[in-house]
Amino acid sequence: MDISTGLLLLLIGIIAGGYGTIVGAGGGFIFVPVLLMVFHLKPEVAAGSGLVIVLINAISGVVGYARKGQINYRMGMTLAFGALPGSFIGFWLLQLYSSNFFYILFASILVCLGIFLMMKNSSVTLKRKLAISEGDRDGLSLHKAEIESVDIPLVQSKWLLPLGFIMGILSSYLGIGGGWLLVPILIYLFHVSTHQATATSIFSLCIYSSAGVLLHLYYGSFDWMTIIWGGLGVMVGAQLGVILSQKIPGKVVLQMLSVLLIIIGFRMYLN
Repeated sequence: MDISTGLLLLLIGIIAGGYGTIVGAGGGFIFVPVLLMVFHLKPEVAAGSGLVIVLINAISGVVGYARKGQINYRMGMTLAFGALPGSFIGFWLLQLYSSNFFYILFASILVCLGIFLMMKNSSVTLKRKLAISEGDRDGLSLHKAEIESVDIPLVQSKWLLPLGFIMGILSSYLGIGGGWLLVPILIYLFHVSTHQATATSIFSLCIYSSAGVLLHLYYGSFDWMTIIWGGLGVMVGAQLGVILSQKIPGKVVLQMLSVLLIIIGFRMYLN
């Protein structure tokens, strides 16, 4: 690999690491499409290399978020425990089904999720929520604040294990982690605040992506030069992402995620 290619991977890693840490998705959803479309790596090699990048990004992000005290460790551990067996199944599926199916599944999930997030966080929707909040400031606003600060009820926490299982499958199969799906679910179904959801997502991703990395390592599904240059980039980007996340409103974080998912999804379709 020549120096210009390495510097390009370094720059992509910084962007992916920063963006991925802000939205709680690990950066793989930027890095893997680039490996597929620009560097033309095989799907299994792109997934394996991308998952290592996701792990490096997650470890770096966890260090930053832990200092800020934004991680819900109990929730993150429960999700990770459910994701571990899913990681093995995701890797097995990748060995059976890749190629065109890999592109179609990846693109469809990204576009659907991006449209959903854009609709939920459009200016019209936000104005409606603001009007409701102003009309019942003492009731609804207080209730919302309480929801964001309390622990997840037992009725809801029982779904964390199967949710983690699905995240594990997607993480190993697509090589991009599962935070891009986990963060919206934690926010809209479990009523977790945006910044805590992103931090907890990165923490759980740090644990369960390790299993997928070990599997890919055993079968040699890596491009090591890509990992070295990209890994250096995401380590820098993750720390920048932690700093920027403190200055960006939660709604803006979700809008950033929705736009990027749609763009990448359509580019995967065209490819």
